[in-house]
Amino acid sequence: MKITVLGSGGWGTALALLLLENGHTVTLWSYKEEESAALREKGENPVLPGVAIPKELTLTSDIACVKDSGLLVLAPPSFAVRSTAAQVKSYLAPSAVIVSVSKGVEKDTSLTLTEVIAQEVGEDHPIVALSGPSHAEEVGRGVPTVVVSASKDEKSAKLVQDVFMSRRFRVYTTDDVVGVELGAALKNVIALCAGISDGLGYGDNTKAALMTRGLTEMARLGEAMGGRKETFAGLAGLGDLIVTCTSMHSRNRRCGIAIGKGTPPEQAVKEMGMVVEGYYAAANAKALADKVGVEMPITQAACRVLYGGSSPREAMLELMTRERKQESEESWV
Repeated sequence: MKITVLGSGGWGTALALLLLENGHTVTLWSYKEEESAALREKGENPVLPGVAIPKELTLTSDIACVKDSGLLVLAPPSFAVRSTAAQVKSYLAPSAVIVSVSKGVEKDTSLTLTEVIAQEVGEDHPIVALSGPSHAEEVGRGVPTVVVSASKDEKSAKLVQDVFMSRRFRVYTTDDVVGVELGAALKNVIALCAGISDGLGYGDNTKAALMTRGLTEMARLGEAMGGRKETFAGLAGLGDLIVTCTSMHSRNRRCGIAIGKGTPPEQAVKEMGMVVEGYYAAANAKALADKVGVEMPITQAACRVLYGGSSPREAMLELMTRERKQESEESWV
């Protein structure tokens, strides 16, 4: 199959190499020609050191490369998904399937990224969300990885499963697109908090509590938005949460560590040199929670630290001294 991967960051590059290895004809598109030229010259992506880019992978910055592709993989940062989708619209083949692999929620609209893509390209093209615990650095090195393909269209979800699946990359399917996408976006907020906890010098107990109660918040909002609670116990929820909260590959966790150690949030984000999705997702998550009337105390505390000037220690103390609660809403019912 002819496939175009749009976005030559670490994730786009790792997936392009996987698809090439699976026997497909793959083009990797860069937003700027300088990026494409640098990949061509160096033979590797600087964020995937040691992972060679074979000559069989076509590198370009010409958006017309989308033409005649049976599958498009959209892998830009979340803030660039809309503009990228708008660029490809006029080149899309009638039968093309679009795969969204970016993780986040659009800043100004609070739309999921498949909703953003659908607004730009129309409802005629099947759109699939591919997500799960999957660091680009590890996928690029061939580390065994398992993700989930989500679409309302079963045929398209299974097509993506077939195209991506290999001995080192396993894909499950689901129809819960909302749950998968919100899990992908919200876990970044909790990972940022987990990093802040590490930066403050707190231990495993604290991080485990943040992850567990954070997952509860994620599922609570996801269910209110039309997702299924069980999705958050799966790859796109718990799986992605674990890998993002515990690994130094996670830019959200690394950024959180810097904030916990005293770096102002805006400065910490800037110094990362890459997009810190959790920083932006926190505001969107709070907006969605307020809209549907869902309680998300960890997310609210994160917003106070990230945008309101609260100190991380103050935020943690506020969380620890909240009124007494039952762990499960179903207890003693």
